[in-house]
Amino acid sequence: MSKAEIISVRGLRKCYGAITALDGVSLTVDKGEVFGIVGPNGAGKTTLLECMVGLRKPDFGNILVLGFDPVRQRRRLHECIGVQLQQSALPEGIKVGEALSLFSSLYPHAADTGALLTRWGLEQKRTARFSTLSGGQRQRLFIALALVNDPAAVFLDELTAGLDPEARRASWDLIDDLRACRITIVLVTHAMEEAEALCDRVAIIDHGRLLALDTPDRLIDAAACGSAVSRRGQRRSATLEDAYLAMTSKAAIGEGGASK
Repeated sequence: MSKAEIISVRGLRKCYGAITALDGVSLTVDKGEVFGIVGPNGAGKTTLLECMVGLRKPDFGNILVLGFDPVRQRRRLHECIGVQLQQSALPEGIKVGEALSLFSSLYPHAADTGALLTRWGLEQKRTARFSTLSGGQRQRLFIALALVNDPAAVFLDELTAGLDPEARRASWDLIDDLRACRITIVLVTHAMEEAEALCDRVAIIDHGRLLALDTPDRLIDAAACGSAVSRRGQRRSATLEDAYLAMTSKAAIGEGGASK
């Protein structure tokens, strides 16, 4: 790994029986960047993240995160990273302050839980039970829990899934706050608008393969969709979603042709 790289993935392959979830994926993530992983449901995004944080063991390939092997050095790695999974949940009756205290007790060098409550707008909810929190408040709590060990990198899986537009935009602001602190963020999402708004670079994954990796602007340029036509027939500036659709369509055509 170079000094700029904080994550290195080389030739990653992961299968579930006859299903290939990841097929030779290679990428790097630089220190301090917001790195997006996008793709349709079932593309392999969550599997890639789970391999990065040591929750799944790859069948083939190499991964280094902060210089640690996620499989052989999982405990040491988890002391240095924060993780918010798509299916994150807490007991309905636990209080916000209790959850932070519980998580902080798991680490030898935890962050100040009071400061986390204040930073993420949860001070007034310290004694509120998890069941009473709104969707946006729950997301702020999950981010606070992911930061309780003062991590160098944070992994977020579908951070804004199921949130209303106001809560989603508030979550985007949280990502910008983390960026300002120079915390490396790996963000898995299927929302192209979110990836375009937040990410420094984006990896497009489809059928377990890495189709493209670059900045949102360069991905749009590479897909040759400087402009697009809306559903109402109006010309507009192209978006990352347009580039994504163009690339995945080409990949699908290529696979179809190869199979004939």
